[in-house]
Amino acid sequence: MGNEYGGRLTSEVGAATDNRGGTDPTRESDASVQWLLQPRGGPQLRGPQNFDRSIRKGIRLAEYEHALGEDAEQLKELFPDGVARLWGATPVKKESHPKGAALRGQKVGDEVLFYAGKKFIAKARVLGLLRNPELAREIWGELEDGRTWEHIMALGDIFEFEIPAEPILTALALHTEVRYLTLVRAAERRRQLGLLNSLVGGNMTAVGRPASGEAAVCAAAKLGREGFLRALATLDASVPEEARTHHGSLTLLWSISRLVSGQSRLVPWNDFRAEVGPLLIEFGGSGTAAAPEYPFRHLRSSGLWETEGVGDEGLDSAPAVTSADSVIAAGLRPEVAKLLKQPLTRAQAIGLLCTTYFQDVDQGALLMRLGLAGYAHASGNAGEGVEGRDGADETTERGMRRHVTSARPVRDPRLVEEIKQLYQHRCQVCGVQLETRFGHYSEAAHIQGLGTPHDGPDKLSNLLCLCPNHHVQFDRLFLFIDEDWNVRRSGDRELINPLIRRPEHVIDEWCVEYHRGLCGRSRYSLGLD
Repeated sequence: MGNEYGGRLTSEVGAATDNRGGTDPTRESDASVQWLLQPRGGPQLRGPQNFDRSIRKGIRLAEYEHALGEDAEQLKELFPDGVARLWGATPVKKESHPKGAALRGQKVGDEVLFYAGKKFIAKARVLGLLRNPELAREIWGELEDGRTWEHIMALGDIFEFEIPAEPILTALALHTEVRYLTLVRAAERRRQLGLLNSLVGGNMTAVGRPASGEAAVCAAAKLGREGFLRALATLDASVPEEARTHHGSLTLLWSISRLVSGQSRLVPWNDFRAEVGPLLIEFGGSGTAAAPEYPFRHLRSSGLWETEGVGDEGLDSAPAVTSADSVIAAGLRPEVAKLLKQPLTRAQAIGLLCTTYFQDVDQGALLMRLGLAGYAHASGNAGEGVEGRDGADETTERGMRRHVTSARPVRDPRLVEEIKQLYQHRCQVCGVQLETRFGHYSEAAHIQGLGTPHDGPDKLSNLLCLCPNHHVQFDRLFLFIDEDWNVRRSGDRELINPLIRRPEHVIDEWCVEYHRGLCGRSRYSLGLD
């Protein structure tokens, strides 16, 4: 065993009230998830038996009702089936020990990697943290010195696998074995996530997964936003490249557009065919047959999609779909639709789908066709254009000129002037201080645009000082800011420059992540690039 946390159970993952109103659970973003390297313990501490009992089989809360104390209500909320996956740790004797820092630094939402016998054997998500000596003694007993594993993690999304630990430990510049709970900060986890994924591959077994005879469960949604995005990014992973089409990804993008416009997530087959069929002809990929029956049936295998009104046996062929009764309907699973209500998840999903599957398609035209035009520009539907020039002429990507007279959100001119003065009109990307006959010129760019659908905050923390060229490239999603504050090209992640920042300019990382999601750069944080 091993782990420590001071305080009562915490189960709300990173919820925070932000300027958009309400509680936004995406504040604690996947980009801030840390690794907790957790030794399972050897036979002398009954490590294998405890892992089997506490993780694989789970602890039946009803058997420990008398020891749950103040944690009873929230544990039952976290584990409504009454079976809890728990792991604990003894307190540290010296607060200066690295384990103490790990215990103080861990948080809900972090990912645990279990270590045993020079291998990593499982991973899990921290759902809650609690301190309960009485419960720990009832479950695991105590050591000779009277200490018990009183600092307890409540775990979910548990997967078992078996990979050598040495490559990851070496990359992390750690010892060749994990002797105590070790914290790996979020930035380092992101750098090594691709290595873990390559070692694990698809060789994972879920712990506590429903039996195959039960209704399909959206595994991606159960894994949270990160798992959902990974499912989107790997839709065609098992399909030979020459056989890939845009049918599934286009259908999912269309489904997201339905949610954005307030329509039902489920759509009857006849309506589905009428709406998706023309899209497949226009954007489904050259040389491919426009067959809406295909995504209607096969998207179920992604775990993101469901059908109603017919059993699996009624969808075993395209003719079966077309001949099915009109009551048959399909759409995103409820868990997925719930995730997509979060602004950040929605922006990341749209950006990820566009950059992964539609690189050879006019993405602006596609998004406009779907009613998602605002997601093609960092500023939203209205766009910011050239500062102070309503009614300006704009050149389209196809070389045509049109007169733009759109309404734009009201910006606070004092903030615009403040960001320019703070950087003395120097571009935060290139450092250029553009001179004109009448002084210096720069532009204030919102990171998360004010326009619909982004609805970003008009605050100094959501502003950058940019030259006109880099303002246009930033708004048109050609540039993004990575997790280490480097400015990179969206297409190939080529480094442009480190972002110039002044200590008194605190930038909202949530806004930066939102813009990064629009650019389709969630692939990197998922370890897929």
